[in-house]
Amino acid sequence: MFITIINDCRCENAKIRQLTRAASLFDASVHFSGVQSDREAAYILGDVLDASEGRKGVVLVNVAPRNGSGKKYPNGTPFGYFFFKDTLVISSIAGLTLSVVKKLGITESVRVIDIPEVLSFIKEKEKLSESLCDQIINTQFRSFDYLPRVAQWILNGYEIPFEEYSLENVESALGTVCWIDNFGNCKTNILEKEKQDEISLNGISLPFYKRLKDVPDGEAAVVVGSSGVGDSRFLEIVVQGKSAAKIFNLQVGNKVL
Repeated sequence: MFITIINDCRCENAKIRQLTRAASLFDASVHFSGVQSDREAAYILGDVLDASEGRKGVVLVNVAPRNGSGKKYPNGTPFGYFFFKDTLVISSIAGLTLSVVKKLGITESVRVIDIPEVLSFIKEKEKLSESLCDQIINTQFRSFDYLPRVAQWILNGYEIPFEEYSLENVESALGTVCWIDNFGNCKTNILEKEKQDEISLNGISLPFYKRLKDVPDGEAAVVVGSSGVGDSRFLEIVVQGKSAAKIFNLQVGNKVL
């Protein structure tokens, strides 16, 4: 059993509170990945599911700003859940967070859960106080007050109310940099099978190599990276022995190829 948290509330205060709350509710190891955007969260989510291979565990994902488009919701974007084999995933549904799950066909829909409706359903069953219910419904820190609790309720077998939500409604993010690793390799959301005959970046034609080790020293290229799920792996832009991100001035969100 494992618990993985993917969250943009990543300062030390927010991180330790989320880790402690999850550890106190589950007899499992807990891991945390702090991200800056829904695009990064989408990529990490895919890689976490690949790493788990669908074993028993929980992945909690929340990238849900309250400003801008987030204002249209009563208290942040709704959450939805699905299972990848024996791995329970609960995630915010707005933006790009579920875009990799959609692209890889991991699930076609998620079960959207409304916080007040869930609390109304679970209150008597779990003997929750009125004040705790109000706190969970109105909290500014749903990743701490709500997500680990609802995950525990689902794993305990409660059939909490939900509405089916098709991933056709989820935004796609084709042809962009989604993660930059510590070597400066730029991970994209382009699959090998989507590779065009000629790959170019900033007007420069890049050769394609199946493996990173085959790229000559100092040469820029596109390779099949390690990220993805199962047989579906994403392309990476690399410069052998150097940082592709620095050389091409790439950042997460930049369109490529």
